Order: sequence, then structure tokens, then C-alpha cells
Amino acid sequence: MKNISYSLINLDKPAGLTCNEIDNRVKKILGCKKAGHTGTIDSNYTGVLIICFDEALKAMPLLIGMDKEYEGVMYLHKDITLKKLRKTIKEKFVGTITQIPPVKSRVARKPRKRKIYFFKILKKDGKNVYFRTKVQSGTYIRKLIHDIGKELGIGAHLKDLRRTKVGHFSIKDSVKIDNINKIIPIEKALKNSKKIYIKKSAIEKVKHGAPLQEDDILKKDKTKYDEKVAIFYKNKLIAIVDRVLRIRE
Repeated sequence: MKNISYSLINLDKPAGLTCNEIDNRVKKILGCKKAGHTGTIDSNYTGVLIICFDEALKAMPLLIGMDKEYEGVMYLHKDITLKKLRKTIKEKFVGTITQIPPVKSRVARKPRKRKIYFFKILKKDGKNVYFRTKVQSGTYIRKLIHDIGKELGIGAHLKDLRRTKVGHFSIKDSVKIDNINKIIPIEKALKNSKKIYIKKSAIEKVKHGAPLQEDDILKKDKTKYDEKVAIFYKNKLIAIVDRVLRIRE
């Protein structure tokens, strides 16, 4: 495929493979030197997995941290009424919650705030509860389900999970591992990222890490000092910076 080294794919991850195994398999299929994913999905589960290739790996910091949507099945260890289940979720597990990462996580097990934008129960079939949720990046769905069961006093665990959306990447637009027929240029993938557009004369400045002047900039999004930003010349990505470059008046 043309320009695969500056592209990524929105893959519908199959069950039974780890994300690293998926990376290696896709890398061989497409003939890339390197491949890496953003946002791990447990091997048993499926859904949207963003995989970047070669040069596009440098843009991963701008793709990490996007909100995510899931559909799944929560299994209740004891049955309760739908009314009580909905009431508990609405009062305790929608909005900003405090979550401690699970024991097997790769991050420090310290309490941290995460946003649950919605948690909708689609249907309840005995102890099986089908749900759809949108959460802030870094939210552990398995732990969320465990905590709901604990709050209810009956116990619960995650039975099945499918990631349906990551930022603007939807499962509807994803490709299958045995039919990778659509790659996404990195510039298109960054459509929702913060950007600074520069003049052609400023390209070499950026490449050498020199500070920009106001005259170098055609337009820019409002950003925080420590926010990752994409530097563009016209529609071409020039660089990713970890923090906003100093801009001289």
C-alpha cells in the first residue's frame, strides 16, 4: 500500500489475540518495519484498535488519551431489580468517579479521577446486563464493573466487552485483520488534534527545534503550555511537539 509508513489503521481487533500479537501480525501483512497500538484491549475482547506504522508512530502521543465507548455484558453474582441497578449506576457511577487500577495493571495503584460520560443499560436478561458506556481514557471497564457489583453488595464481573469507538474512530469504519483494505493518512487521523499552521519558511526552524516567531505562524489553535501539538504546513504534518513552542513576539 502506498505511504503505509505515514499511516495507521482502525482495526476491528478479533478475540483470542493480544494487542502485541496483532501488531506483529499486521506488520507482516503490510510489510512494515514497525507497528504500535494505542489503548490496549484484553485478548478475550474485541473492537477498535488503532495501529500506527513506522513514521506515524511519532504521532501516537496525540492519539493517546481519546475518550472511548464500549458495549459489553456485566454478569451479576446475585439477581437484583433493574430499578435498583439503574439507580445505583446513576448515583454512583456516572460523572467523575474515583478508580484504583486493578492489581495486574501497569500503572501505580493509586486512586485517580475518571469521567464516566454515560452508562446505559440496554437490557437485562436474568443476571446478564447488556450495557453501553462512554468513558475517559484510562478507565478500566473490568474494574468499573467490579466496583458496581461491590456497591450493590452482590458482586459482578465483566463477561464480554467490545470497544466501539476511540475518539473519532468508529467500529463502523474499522477493517478486519484478514482484509486490511483501508489505511488512514496520519494527517487525517489528527483532524481533532490541536494544531499550529506555519509558513513554508518556518519548516526548517521547526525541524531544528528553533523557537517560532509570530510571523512564522499562519494560524493556531488555543493550547496549554504542556499540551501536545501538531505542527502543519498546509495539509502536511511537519512535527509533533510535547509542549507548545516558545513564540517570540
